[in-house]
Amino acid sequence: MQTTNTSWGPRLAANPTGALRAAVLVAPPPAIESARPLPGEPNSLQPRALAQQAILIKTLRYFNCETTLLEAHTADPYASAIADAAVMFENGAVMLRPSSMPRRPEVAWLEGQFVKIDVPIAGHIAAPGLLDGSDVLMAGNTAFVGLSRRSNALGRNGFAQIARAHGFKVVEVPLTDAVPSLRSAAGVLSADSVVLAAPHLVDHNAFSGFKIVTAPVSDELGAGVLNLGEHHVLADVRYPRVIDAIRKTGVVVEAIDLHDFGRVGITPSMLVLDLKRV
Repeated sequence: MQTTNTSWGPRLAANPTGALRAAVLVAPPPAIESARPLPGEPNSLQPRALAQQAILIKTLRYFNCETTLLEAHTADPYASAIADAAVMFENGAVMLRPSSMPRRPEVAWLEGQFVKIDVPIAGHIAAPGLLDGSDVLMAGNTAFVGLSRRSNALGRNGFAQIARAHGFKVVEVPLTDAVPSLRSAAGVLSADSVVLAAPHLVDHNAFSGFKIVTAPVSDELGAGVLNLGEHHVLADVRYPRVIDAIRKTGVVVEAIDLHDFGRVGITPSMLVLDLKRV
C-alpha cells in the first residue's frame, strides 16, 4: 500500500465541484485481464492499466490533489472502480453495498482503510439494500441516482435520506440496460453543467435546469469525466469528439490515456474516490 500523509479539516466534500484536494485509488489487479471487454475491444492488460493509472495519479498530484493508492482487496476484475464502494459528503463517507456480490467485501475493507487515514463514516447502506457508487452523481446541490437493475428501492431510498440530510435534492435517472452505470454515461463539468451520453441511453429530462453537453453516438462513455474543480475535468483521450465539445463550452479538459480501463467500461470518474474538495 502506498499512502500520503493527509491532514483533514472540518469539511471533506461539501461542494461536488470544489477543487479536488485528496482522493483514494485502487490498483488494478491481474484479474482486470479477464474482464469482459466492450464490443469490438480487445482485453485489457494489467501492466498497461498500471502505467495508465500512474499517469492519472501524477496528473492529480500536479493539480494539488493528494492521493492514496491501495492494492486491491479482492481479485475482482473491476476492483479498481473504487467509486462503487462509497460516496463522500461534508462530514464523512457513506459506505454503499455494491450489486456485485464478489465486490461487497471491498466496502468493509475500505472502511478500515478510512479509519487509518482519519476519514469519518457518515452512514451505511445496510442489507438487503443495494446501490453502486458509480450510479451516484453529485452536481451542485443535486444527487442524481441511476435507476437500473443494479440497485433496489431500499438502497436508493436509504441513500436519498442521507443525501437529503446533507442538503441535497435527489433525482432518479432512468437508465437503459445498455448503460453500464450512471457515471459511465454522465459527468459533472460545473455546479450547473453536465456532459451526458446520447438521449437514447440517458433520460436528459432528469437533468432539467442543468446546461447539457451531449456525447455523440458511439462516444457515450466519453461522458464519464472526472471533475477536478469548477469548469475543470479529466477525460479519457480516446474520446476526442467529446473532449472538443466540452472545450467549446470553456471548460478546461485534461486528456490522458486510460484505454485499458475504458475497454471494460471503467470511466475516469469511477477510478477516483473523492476524499476532500475545497
